[in-house]
Amino acid sequence: MKIKEFSAYLPRPATLKVKKELSELVTLFEFENDSGRPLMHKPGQFIMLSVYGVGEAPFSVSSAPIRESNNFELAVRKIGAVTGIMHDLKVGDKVGIRGPYGSFFPIQKFVGQDTLFIAGGLGYIPLRSLLHYQLKHRDEFGRIILLVGTRNPKERIFIDQLAELASGKDVEVLETVDVPDETWKGHCGVITTLIPKVRIDPDKTNVAMVGPPIMYKFCLGECLKIGIPSNRIYVSLERKMKCGLGKCGHCQINHLNACIEGPVFQYNQIESVEEAI
Repeated sequence: MKIKEFSAYLPRPATLKVKKELSELVTLFEFENDSGRPLMHKPGQFIMLSVYGVGEAPFSVSSAPIRESNNFELAVRKIGAVTGIMHDLKVGDKVGIRGPYGSFFPIQKFVGQDTLFIAGGLGYIPLRSLLHYQLKHRDEFGRIILLVGTRNPKERIFIDQLAELASGKDVEVLETVDVPDETWKGHCGVITTLIPKVRIDPDKTNVAMVGPPIMYKFCLGECLKIGIPSNRIYVSLERKMKCGLGKCGHCQINHLNACIEGPVFQYNQIESVEEAI
């Protein structure tokens, strides 16, 4: 029996199964595809999610690709009309989804290599998909090093998961906050201060980096300084997207459409594009 292909233009229904608060503004949502089919995304890709009667917005998929499950996770910050209504959803409510869309972290190029994850702010959300894929296939990859930076302790997300990773042997975790409070006992400073603390082999290390635009300029400089070639650095440029299909131009970066050529780019492909970083 031939499987019916989904339309790129028509949302298909999904049901909210789990909702968990990660911070004051960020909530983890687990949805189930009503079609009974896996999302079939790749790490770094995004979907378009619509709240019926409100609108549609893009979200990076935060869960690892699992072919045996038709559930997927999104971690969403409450910041606009669609995300505001999403935070009012109850378990059992329906949404519409399109996708997955966009480029992704090239998993096969990471096999047998070390991976340096650099997550600034909410950048851990899309990186989590790649990280958890590597953990599910741990024997295929070398060292996994995770650097996480947030502005303050209250904005930290996936706290329990990070603590579990830090206590194990599979991932080397370094975390920092820009501005500490009385509860914070860890490292203080911007995320670039963590990079010199990690001893790596630049010829066998790939970098997966996601964070706010201001972070890229300085973190890229630090990575190049320690000898990591630009073709081993992958960044996600999650510009404002509207259609996900390269039709509307909202996410255009010079001659590139972030929703088609991106959001994941190999740095050597965009380092000469002034508007990109």
